[in-house]
Amino acid sequence: MKIEGEGQLLRIYVGETDRWEGRPLYQAIVLKAREHGLAGATVLRGMEGFGAHSRIHTTRILRLSEDLPVVVEIVDKEERIRAILPVLDGMVGEGLITLEKVHIIAYRHGEAGQEGSHKP
Repeated sequence: MKIEGEGQLLRIYVGETDRWEGRPLYQAIVLKAREHGLAGATVLRGMEGFGAHSRIHTTRILRLSEDLPVVVEIVDKEERIRAILPVLDGMVGEGLITLEKVHIIAYRHGEAGQEGSHKP
């Protein structure tokens, strides 16, 4: 698969302990993105943050939180991102979903067995 040009960056902000159908919400979102054939998804765990309730969640030792912020990022063509939005809306009870235009410089998938190989 090769993607270049205009696309969309979808960001979903949730808590580390948020769940959906018995599993961590961030994990369920990644699996759902894969089911929908999206280009890929990345989960980022935050060191500190706060949301709608204004509670600070942090990794600092004196205020160690068990519910750190998590961001799931997905980049793909606009029509593919838009198709999954209603599904995500049903999955994310508390959190934030954002969408922004991006210019994809390169997204390439190599032939089977060649992942990670570099050509001189």
